[in-house]
Amino acid sequence: MSLKGITNTNMDNNKFHIAVLIDGDNAQPKLIKEIIEEVSKYGKATIRRVYGDWTNHLMNGWKDVINQHSINPIQKFSYTTGKNSTDGSLIIDAMDILHTQSSDGFCIVSSDSDYTGLAKRIREEGLFVMGIGQKHTPEAFVKSCEVFTFTENLQPEETEKSKEKTLQKTVKSSPKSKIRISKKDLSIIDKAFEISANEDDEAHISKIGDNIRKIDPSFDPRSYGVKSLTRLFETINKYEVVKNVVGGLNHPMLRLK
Repeated sequence: MSLKGITNTNMDNNKFHIAVLIDGDNAQPKLIKEIIEEVSKYGKATIRRVYGDWTNHLMNGWKDVINQHSINPIQKFSYTTGKNSTDGSLIIDAMDILHTQSSDGFCIVSSDSDYTGLAKRIREEGLFVMGIGQKHTPEAFVKSCEVFTFTENLQPEETEKSKEKTLQKTVKSSPKSKIRISKKDLSIIDKAFEISANEDDEAHISKIGDNIRKIDPSFDPRSYGVKSLTRLFETINKYEVVKNVVGGLNHPMLRLK
């Protein structure tokens, strides 16, 4: 799988079917549109289910959006106070889908570490698995997925456009190094570049993106207010983005200055 900043380019999204399983007790209904759009970058969200106790008022937020986005509500009663039966139901359904081979991949929408084992099991079968959750999601679950997107980066379009305009103003009046990338992420970028580089010490940005996500599934340029790896790399002083036009399309490369 190739990731853009990070997007899929190697597979036909309409033929790559993804089962989207949402922990309704844990996920945010207000971001469901953005969640489905994020999944659509990697494949077609054919199975869409949200799990929870629909007799609980806490699930009311989901009732307004499930029909709009063709999501099937799955009822799970909470038989014991303090115990969550949603996790078990979602996991059982995921294993059923896995063994019937009705999907090519999975998206687990939750910030709960209880799904770590499920993500590992899916990967063991050679299927694609992504996660979507908040930044406080335990690292074990994040690293068990091939791709993990933080909901904090899935902002409504108007908010995202506003952030981009603000960033553009900042970049115009400031040096490219204005964006401060953490030492951890810089180390990941350096390692991915080293793995990806050819004999001329250049690498396709798409290939670097693949290797970045292999090192850290949660790496996302949107965390720094930009929409693509290319834009992020333009702010790093030690690297230079180079145009690489093939067949009328630009496949940018990165090289050391």
